[in-house]
Amino acid sequence: MVNLNPGAVAGGSGAQYFVGDWDGTRFTADNIVTGDPEPPAGTLLADFEHEYAGWTVENDPTLGPGPFGAGPYPGTVPGQQQVSGFRGRSLVNSFLGSDAPKGRLVSPDFTLDRDYLNLLVGGGAHPHLRGTTTDFVPAGAEPVIDFELADGQTYEQAGWAATGGLRDRAPVVGPARSERGHVGDKLLTTFFAADSTTGTLTSPAFTIDRNHLSLLVGAGGHLDDGTGRTVVELLVDGQVVRTATGNFSGFMNWRSWDVTELRGRTAQLRIVDENTGGWGHLLVDHLVATDEPALPRSVETAVNLVVDGQVVRTATGKDSERLDWVGWDVREFAGRRAHLEINDFNSGGWGHILVDHVMFADRPAQSELERYDWLDHGKDYYAAVTYNDAPGGERVAVGWMNNWQYAGSAPTAPWRGAMALPREFALRTIDGEVRLVQRPTGQLTSLRGDGEVFTLHDATVRPGVRDLPPAADGTVLEIQAEFELRDADRFGLQVRGGDDERTVIGYDAGARRLYVDRTRSGQVDVGPLFPGVHSGPLSVDGDRVRMTVYVDRSSVEVFGGAGQTTITDQIFPTPTSDQTRLFAEGGDVMVRSLTIRPLRSVWR
Repeated sequence: MVNLNPGAVAGGSGAQYFVGDWDGTRFTADNIVTGDPEPPAGTLLADFEHEYAGWTVENDPTLGPGPFGAGPYPGTVPGQQQVSGFRGRSLVNSFLGSDAPKGRLVSPDFTLDRDYLNLLVGGGAHPHLRGTTTDFVPAGAEPVIDFELADGQTYEQAGWAATGGLRDRAPVVGPARSERGHVGDKLLTTFFAADSTTGTLTSPAFTIDRNHLSLLVGAGGHLDDGTGRTVVELLVDGQVVRTATGNFSGFMNWRSWDVTELRGRTAQLRIVDENTGGWGHLLVDHLVATDEPALPRSVETAVNLVVDGQVVRTATGKDSERLDWVGWDVREFAGRRAHLEINDFNSGGWGHILVDHVMFADRPAQSELERYDWLDHGKDYYAAVTYNDAPGGERVAVGWMNNWQYAGSAPTAPWRGAMALPREFALRTIDGEVRLVQRPTGQLTSLRGDGEVFTLHDATVRPGVRDLPPAADGTVLEIQAEFELRDADRFGLQVRGGDDERTVIGYDAGARRLYVDRTRSGQVDVGPLFPGVHSGPLSVDGDRVRMTVYVDRSSVEVFGGAGQTTITDQIFPTPTSDQTRLFAEGGDVMVRSLTIRPLRSVWR
C-alpha cells in the first residue's frame, strides 16, 4: 500500500496498492502503469491547435489580456510550472496574466449524438457549485456599511467600538478586486502583525429594513473549534442573532442572513478575531440589504456541459499542470442541443484551467489515475495501515475515514472523521488479473442486532424508485444485495433517505462501474470538493452484480463483487433520514436477493 495526498483517484487523499514479487530485498510490482492513456476513437469537437474557431471569449478587461487571450496558447505560459498531458501544439490555458484574471470561453452549440464526451482537463481544483452566480454585487443591493472611510480615518473615528489589537485601526486599500473580491477600494482586515492580532470591532447602529442582509467574508473559518473564533456577528439588543465566517481563503464571498422577523429592529455588526494560528484573521466588506438572499459568487475553474441552460456535467483540474482525461456519460441527453463553458472565475492559488482535445466517442476515456489500482475509490479512505498477529494470525487493515481536502471543515465535534471498518485483505484472480480483495473482519457479524431482518427475493424493479417496508429502514445497517442484469442502464440502492436527502449506491451497466452519489446526502457544504459521485470499475460476474453495504450515521462503506472494488464516503444526513429504497433507470433490473440487517453500536 502507498498512501498519498493529494493525488488520489477521487481527489485529495487516498491509497494505491501494488501486486508483485518480493525476493527478501526488493519488491518488483507487476501493475505498473506506463505511457499516456489513449482515448477511444471518436469525432473531434475541438483540438485548440490554432484558434478558438467559433468559441466566444469573455475576458475580464480589468487585468491585461484576460485569462484566455485571443487564442489557444502553445504550452506553458512564462512563470507557470511545466504543463504536460495535452495533445499537439496548443491548448486552452487560462494562466495568461497569472491566476488573477477571470473569464469564460463558450463553445458553439452542438448536438449530443454519441454516448460519451471525452476531454483533457487540468489546472485548479475549484469545481462548479450549484446555486452560485457570476454577479459581482447582488441586483438591487442597498449598501449599509461599505468601509470606504477617508484616508487615515480609524474605525473609532467613524463611530465603531474597538478592543484589543484592533484599536486605532483603519480599513486597508485592497489589491485588484478580483484577487480579494471586495467592492470599492477598501476592505476590513484583522491581519495586523500577521495572525497574532486579536480583538473586536463593533459598528454603529443601523436599522434592518429589508428581508436579507448579505456581506462579503473571507479568510479564517474558525467557529467553536477550541482555537479561537474568527466570526462576524449580527447583534440585536446586544444579543448575537446571526453569525458568518470565512472559508479559509483570501477571496471573499457572499454570506446571507434571512432577517425577515427582525425588520424594523436596530442592529450592529461585530467582527470577532480570537485566533492567532493559521488563517487567524478575517476579511470583511460591503454589508448590503436585499429583498432576496445574495447567491455566493462562483469561484470555479471548471468545464461545464450545459443543456437547456442547466449545467448537467462538470469537470475541474486537480491542482496540477498535468492534463488528464475526463469521460462524461451523456446517453440521457441523446439528440439534445448543448454547449460547453470553460470558466475561470478564481483569482487565488491554482486559479486557472487547462483544456484540450474535446471529442465525442462511444466509450469513456480512461484517466491516468483510473489505470492504477486503488485500495478504495471513495473520497474517505486514507492513511491505511495493517496490524499483524491479530487472533488467528490475521493481518487487519484500518484506514482513516476522511480527506485532507475538507477534514478541518467536517460538521462534527470534537472529532474530525472516524476510522473505517477493520478489513481483511486477500489476493484473487479476477478477469485474468491478480487483484486485491477486501472484506470487513469477521467479528463485525457480532454487531448484528436483534431487530427484524428484511429480505427480498426474485423481485423486478421497474424504472423509477421503489419504496421498501419500514423493516428495511434504519441509520446503521448491513445490506447484502445481488442484482441480475436486465435492460436497466443504472440501478441499485438509496440509503439514508428522507425529504430531499438520499445517498445513492448504484451500478452503471454501460460503463461497468460501481458508484456512490452523495450530492444530496444531507449536509454537503463541508467544502467545495465534498459533493460528488465517486466510482470504480466492477465487472459483471456472469449476469450478476453483488454488493455489500455498511450504512452508518455518517458514512457508507461499499464492497463490490468479491471485494475488488470498494467505495468509502462520509455523509452527513439529517438524523431522521432513514429510508432505504431500490431504484432502476432506463429499464428493469431483477433483485435476486436482498438482505438488510440492523447493526448495534460498536461502543455498547
